[in-house]
Amino acid sequence: MPVSDDAVRPSAWAIERFGRHAGAVADAVPMQLAKAHAKAHAAHLAAGLKKRSPYGVALAGVVRESLAETARELGESVRDVRGYEYAVINGCALFPFRYADKPKPLDRARLPANVSPTRRRLFQAHGPQPPDTLFEVDGDLATEEYLGMREVFEELGASTRLVCVFFTADAENGIHLIHWGEAHLEPDRTFTWPHKEELPVAPVQLD
Repeated sequence: MPVSDDAVRPSAWAIERFGRHAGAVADAVPMQLAKAHAKAHAAHLAAGLKKRSPYGVALAGVVRESLAETARELGESVRDVRGYEYAVINGCALFPFRYADKPKPLDRARLPANVSPTRRRLFQAHGPQPPDTLFEVDGDLATEEYLGMREVFEELGASTRLVCVFFTADAENGIHLIHWGEAHLEPDRTFTWPHKEELPVAPVQLD
């Protein structure tokens, strides 16, 4: 994927994570989110419902697909985790998450209480501070949670690192804020960020 003339200049952290693709990925993330919003907005209008759920559901799926498209265009990997595709570029999996429908600060991001176990396990197995002895236990200690975490670990790739793409958006106004970096999931479902950066929001044109 060519980098546009007004491309995002990748940081040293981005270059360390994505290597020669750093510029292309930093440029693509805002553009793919804008494109995903346009598609989700169209689905929202087509549903003809006043509530916002069609937009949110559509956006979550389209964002993952759009980032996977970027990975394929760059000749990188797309991994399937429980039926959901995740872009893996230079050994880093992009984890998109809309944390609010208003432009709230990143420190207010929180996983919902009903979040799937798979999402929790992605952070536990591939986040910035995974336990050193994550899988070094005897067979009789292998609980369901432990086995589920191993499954996610193997599906995404043992050495894969999680790069979070957190953003806010709503159907009427599109994408408000985009942050990416490395997030550690806390027991209360909030996050601490060993590294975070804000990305610009790309313009979107709706049909």
